[in-house]
Amino acid sequence: MATKPPKADPVQDAPQVAEPKRAAAGLAAIGHTLRMAQQQMGVKRTMLTLLSVNQKDGFDCPGCAWPEPDHRHKAEFCENGAKAVAEEATLRRVTTEFFAAHPVSDLATRSGYWLGQQGRLTHPMYLPEGADHYEPVTWERAFDIVAEEIDALDSPDEAVFYTSGRTSNEAAFLYQLFARELGTNNLPDCSNMCHESSGSALGETIGIGKGSVLLEDLHQADLIIVAGQNPGTNHPRMLSALEKAKANGAKIISVNPLPEAGLERFHNPQTPKGLTAGAALTDLFLQIRIGGDQALFRLLNKLILDTEDAVDEEFVREHTHGYEEFARAARAADWDETLTATGLTREQIERALAMVLASQRTIVCWAMGLTQHKHSVPTIKEVVNFLLLRGNIGRPGAGVCPVRGHSNVQGDRTMGIFERPAPAFLDALETEFGFAPPRKHGYDVVRAIRALRDGEAKVFFAMGGNFVSASPDTEVTEAAMRRARLSVHVSTKLNRSHVVTGTRALILPTLGRTERDLQDSGEQFVTVEDSMGMVHASRGRLEPASGHLLSEPAIVCRLARRVLGDRTVAPWEEFEKDYATIRDRIARVVPGFEDFNARVTGSTGGFALPHAPRDERRFPTATGKANFTAAPVEFPKLPEGRLLLQTLRSHDQYNTTIYGLDDRYRGIRDGRRVVLVNPDDARALDVADGSYVDLVSEWQDGVERRAPGFRVVHYPTARGCAAAYYPETNVLVPLDATADTSNTPASKSVVVRLEQSATD
Repeated sequence: MATKPPKADPVQDAPQVAEPKRAAAGLAAIGHTLRMAQQQMGVKRTMLTLLSVNQKDGFDCPGCAWPEPDHRHKAEFCENGAKAVAEEATLRRVTTEFFAAHPVSDLATRSGYWLGQQGRLTHPMYLPEGADHYEPVTWERAFDIVAEEIDALDSPDEAVFYTSGRTSNEAAFLYQLFARELGTNNLPDCSNMCHESSGSALGETIGIGKGSVLLEDLHQADLIIVAGQNPGTNHPRMLSALEKAKANGAKIISVNPLPEAGLERFHNPQTPKGLTAGAALTDLFLQIRIGGDQALFRLLNKLILDTEDAVDEEFVREHTHGYEEFARAARAADWDETLTATGLTREQIERALAMVLASQRTIVCWAMGLTQHKHSVPTIKEVVNFLLLRGNIGRPGAGVCPVRGHSNVQGDRTMGIFERPAPAFLDALETEFGFAPPRKHGYDVVRAIRALRDGEAKVFFAMGGNFVSASPDTEVTEAAMRRARLSVHVSTKLNRSHVVTGTRALILPTLGRTERDLQDSGEQFVTVEDSMGMVHASRGRLEPASGHLLSEPAIVCRLARRVLGDRTVAPWEEFEKDYATIRDRIARVVPGFEDFNARVTGSTGGFALPHAPRDERRFPTATGKANFTAAPVEFPKLPEGRLLLQTLRSHDQYNTTIYGLDDRYRGIRDGRRVVLVNPDDARALDVADGSYVDLVSEWQDGVERRAPGFRVVHYPTARGCAAAYYPETNVLVPLDATADTSNTPASKSVVVRLEQSATD
């Protein structure tokens, strides 16, 4: 039987700490999964729902973007995927009575965990100017309110249209079509805060901003380097792929400031051996200092160049550009500088080199640990240099593998959710629909916050997500949002962005992935693209949480009809009735989606999008070849008495959604306000384990940014480095501290000092 939501926020002032785990998954994960699912859904609904996750005739997990194998288990989900499904398929409801009982001023004092635990939104809700309570509103009136505010703008560029990675391909395509027909490219998305650095680096070097490997490539690799990533929590099904690669003879190097249980040993809950002995994964752990990855790969490149016959000279000659300039820069790499930047020993780097030279097929996987630094783009370019040197792009078992964190974040970008669209995409849109899309670049996330702060943007519309909590510089972001004339959120559940609002606000409740979508032409399905460019269908199986919900495509279609009126050239009513008509248009606009409807409903259950570097060793760059680069090596310089903080997730967390207050693998229970500090650093700073400190970030603007009341946990992180959970620590990340080129917030390298907390 499902349980009721908490009435009060749980107390988090005394987190419990035990030794970190040395292995992931197994029986503990099964028990935790079933317990949390049962609390949200009850026993029967849990079984029926989880057996449909990631099945060819079921729905795509609303969690991470890891791909499904062609042969799928009956239980093709992980612990954190099950939590995501349970939170969406919950039997708990946030009704109109809930909003009548809880003023916004009260909700604003609640934790994100408490808000999310209240359940599914059931009605469109409206917060009038000056009011402290949301009130129910009809869909028609809600769309009228949006139209009123947009019509009052001096320019369409005063509106911002944000997208979360959960949005389907069909909804995303319609959303960008509406925004561009309105006249703006202000289409920031969650990619701006995560893998924008990957797209920027890969687009320039190999010609496409996506990974170049398929799932089968991991199974065929000789060496897999996992850098700046914690798959045990953030992409748990990846562990199965690593386990299979190991069984096939692969070696694994993990590069991370923290030891992570999932990369040490994996207890696969699908196999008898997994439930007992498990499989050791990492062969070499390089505990690197935060931000030292570019220096590491640059030195490895120097050592490859210095090794006879180590370079794939034919590949370099036939398929690359810029080799000589790169080689000069790489040969100048300095051992002492690298050891300082990385915190590694010479012996560790030489062991890594030996494994690299023994491999004929190498893959490098990475996530936010590489993408959220000032120098993230040159770091990823150095990874590409590393792979190009030995011909490890465009052959089986080798390539680049940026692991995306949200289930359709890559698909949304493919559908045109981008503030800087390619001219070819806009040309295709104009040819198909007969209007001239705007060519001026729009706002990304950071620039959108600045525009709201400065009064240059007045309407904020979010298709999913939790923008306020996900964004950096919390106080600045919240103040910026409060300057908007209208904030609108299309959501399934309550979150902090609903209580930090513009002058007026709307909450528009939508169907989840798990739910049936019935339109005038019959039952509909949507599609998604995973982290490796595979496109497949998603069909919800549950009855909607409320009869007042609309699907995301329906919301966009009705909004567009009301806002654009007679100006529109798109058949919005037709799109709402039958999503196949949306896919027909996608097929004519987006390369690789030809015969979209036939291919996504065929016997294979989906298809791989074309990828020229992977498929034919063709690189659609400005030079027509893969580009070596030669950026100067950068790494953070730490002042005396300071630590370099990375923000990260707990195991009971998915992005800004907090499932619980534990981080099982790191030994943390009953609280999230903890800071992980190396014991030697803690002693040097005179901070005892169990003491409480304020985290104060330091940046060039001189503004004090403070996160108070964090319990110190002595933890085996790299020297000079610390870690704490977001979104609680987003307050420490300056809005203007971003990666060069990509403008991604530098959330993984925040200089902080620790001050004794007033509550200690």
